[in-house]
Amino acid sequence: MKKESSENIVRVKGVPKLNEEQLTALHKLAATSDRDIDTSDIPEITDFSGFLVGKFYRPVKETVTIRLDSDVLHWLKMSGRGYQSRLNALLRKEMLTNYTQSKAA
Repeated sequence: MKKESSENIVRVKGVPKLNEEQLTALHKLAATSDRDIDTSDIPEITDFSGFLVGKFYRPVKETVTIRLDSDVLHWLKMSGRGYQSRLNALLRKEMLTNYTQSKAA
């Protein structure tokens, strides 16, 4: 990716440059405040339970060091390779459960 200094636009390899009309339309849209955009025909999404995590978006991974009880680590590793992904899935499930419960309260 290359940033064009004159327009503060990020260029992505393989994506064609915008013409003047497209640039004008984008600048006009960027200047519009959120409350001025008509979203009456778009219902607000409040139930995320049917969403598939990772189909179109992969969250950024961070390397961390944690201390686990040895029996917990052994249990995670019993199923073979991918124990870190299983741990992540367990934590995500708990996170989403707590998030939904806190929104309902």
